[in-house]
Order: sequence, then C-alpha cells, then structure tokens
Amino acid sequence: MNPLVAPEAFHRHHRTALSVNVNKIALLRNTRHLGIPDVVALSRIALEAGAQGITVHPRPDARHIRPQDVRDLAALMRQWPQAEYNIEGNPSHNLMAFVRELRPHQCTLVPDSEEQFTSDHGWNLPADTDRLAPLVAEARSLGVRVSLFMDPLPQAMRHAAATGADRIELYTEAYARAHGTPEQAAVLQLYAESARAAQVAGLGVNAGHDLNRANLADFLRGVPGVLEVSIGHALVADAIELGLAETVRDYQRCIQRAFAPAAPA
Repeated sequence: MNPLVAPEAFHRHHRTALSVNVNKIALLRNTRHLGIPDVVALSRIALEAGAQGITVHPRPDARHIRPQDVRDLAALMRQWPQAEYNIEGNPSHNLMAFVRELRPHQCTLVPDSEEQFTSDHGWNLPADTDRLAPLVAEARSLGVRVSLFMDPLPQAMRHAAATGADRIELYTEAYARAHGTPEQAAVLQLYAESARAAQVAGLGVNAGHDLNRANLADFLRGVPGVLEVSIGHALVADAIELGLAETVRDYQRCIQRAFAPAAPA
C-alpha cells in the first residue's frame, strides 16, 4: 500500500467505498492547451487522500475525458492495487473498446446518447435485456465486474440480474432533488426498496449522480448495503473551495458518519 495514503482508507468491508469521478477535472483541462489541471496527478492526490477508486466516463466526443486519459489512468491504477478503476459509458459507443483493451476492475453500462448533456436515466428492463446480456457476458469473461446504471425501480432489479450483471448503480438525481424537502423520506424509501430488491436478486449495489456532502450520509443511512458511491461534479466543485485532498477526506467523513452508531436517546 502506498505509504502516503490516508489511514484506514481501504477498509472497504466496513463501509461504502468512495470512487472519485475525474471527468470535470478533464473538462476544465480541455478549455486550454497546457495540460492544466493534470488529470492523472490529481487522481493520485485523490487516492493518497483516501479515495478507494477512480471513475471515468469517456464520451465519444471527448468533451472531458480523452482516450489517452483513460489509458494513463489505467497505468496509474496499476500502481494502486488496493484501489479500483471504474470505466462507465454506453456499451454501444466507445466503452467496450476500453474494456477489451484495459480490463478495468469494473465497467458501468449507461444508456446515454452521444449528444446527451449528462446521464439522466437508467436501462429499460426487460426491454434492453437481449441487447445487454452478450455485452455483460463478454466483459465478465475478461474478468471485469459489470454494473448497470438503473433508476430506483424495485421491480426491474430481477431483470437486471437476468442480464448476468454483478451490480447495479442506482441513479440518485431524484434523491438529490428531494433531499431537504417533504418528499425526501418517500423518495429515500424507494431507493431502499430498490437496493433490497437488487440484493435479493443477487446483485451488489452502487450509487451515484448528484450525491454531495450535504446528502450523502442521509442516503447511506437510509439505503442498505451500498458498496460504492461514484461522485464527481459536487466533489470537484467542493475541491475549488477546500482543495482536492481535504475534499476527499471530508467525503470520507460523511461516509463514516453514516456508519457511526446512533447516539443513545
């Protein structure tokens, strides 16, 4: 293990792992031609500060993460065997080429279109099952864990399992919108039911999209057994104020609070 890493950063079996999505770092870099900020160097800082993984979502238009970034980060992650590399994207676009070449720890299949501003919905199952099953099988044959990006629909989780996937990633924008409103409890309950349905079907549960320092602990307290959260936009925005290393540590503190024993009444 890297001697600079934050203490207890990789005790994943105790709590949810944090994977830092570095797309927005690349987006800022791409506004100039100087290579600043350095995506790989900042990913290393995130790992040293306690992140248990790095996530990228390379889109065909290379609007943020570029193909060379994906390869350079794969080389970085080989120096961090205790951390995981997650490449996400639409398997009908450019994702599978990276999976075949780099064999990351995990690939997250997302049904986004090429012109889509950001990921905004999960797979339509069982309608997409026949399309997904051979791609899932191929990735798994390469030793790559497969996660499907899913809306919080408990009834869809058995269909997700039928594709052969290992995990689902709950798309959490609806929760983020509801957080702090009268709808929060009902929306959080739907996510909890979806997670339980996935687990009953034999799937692990990840989560991501618009999770932040204000809503993360409440989500993890309310939704059982979340193995990994992938956070990018809010985390990079917080890093402008706090610095990247301190931001990663603060997100880890949010996770720790979610798993802390409740205070006596």
